[in-house]
Amino acid sequence: MLESPILMLRDLPHEERPRERMMTYGAEALSNAELLAILLRTGTQNESSVHLAQRILQQAGNLRQLVDMSLSELTQIKGIGNAKAIQLKAGIELGRRLALSRHLETPVISCPRDVADLLFEQLRYLQKEHFVCLFLNTKNHVIAQETLSMGSLNSAIVHPREVFRAAIKCSSASIICAHNHPSGDPKPSPEDVQLTRRLMDAGSIVGIDVLDHIVIGDGTFVSLKEQGLI
Repeated sequence: MLESPILMLRDLPHEERPRERMMTYGAEALSNAELLAILLRTGTQNESSVHLAQRILQQAGNLRQLVDMSLSELTQIKGIGNAKAIQLKAGIELGRRLALSRHLETPVISCPRDVADLLFEQLRYLQKEHFVCLFLNTKNHVIAQETLSMGSLNSAIVHPREVFRAAIKCSSASIICAHNHPSGDPKPSPEDVQLTRRLMDAGSIVGIDVLDHIVIGDGTFVSLKEQGLI
């Protein structure tokens, strides 16, 4: 049985090509593969940029895993050389920076959702646990942020002295802890609860309150305080 020929972009009607569809309907109307095809600009001798983009997504597994791929991993995909890999990584990095740009002004934390919104794009795609502290002043403005630990796939080890050394250094009145779960499931582990309680005990001694501990998943989060775990 003969395989169906792969359509090149020149074979598609003008209005069905990604660039033209974006001009007519806007970027939100395009599929992930079509947006990638625009970043790639061209396909290969035997396939269109859209088909190449579809194959990239298939080999990556999903869009989340594509974000985490290195330049060397991208160039292992047939049809992706250094130039195309760099184009993709540049587009991904611009998207990440855009997502973070709204947080450049000093944020104010009034609820757990504020913490999650601040940290989602930084933590949700990481493949190892990162333990982050937000340091707040008396008006709950975030005056500093620091990653204090990077752990294995299922653990991030941090000691209270590291947390409060950093808090004292920036004259913090209170702190909020956060870390990601690479599995995407933000359900706190017993170790998460135990660590938080240790930090709260240490904070009461030095006079710096631990307001909450937020666990970040893939598009979801859990506040230990809201759950009544601390």
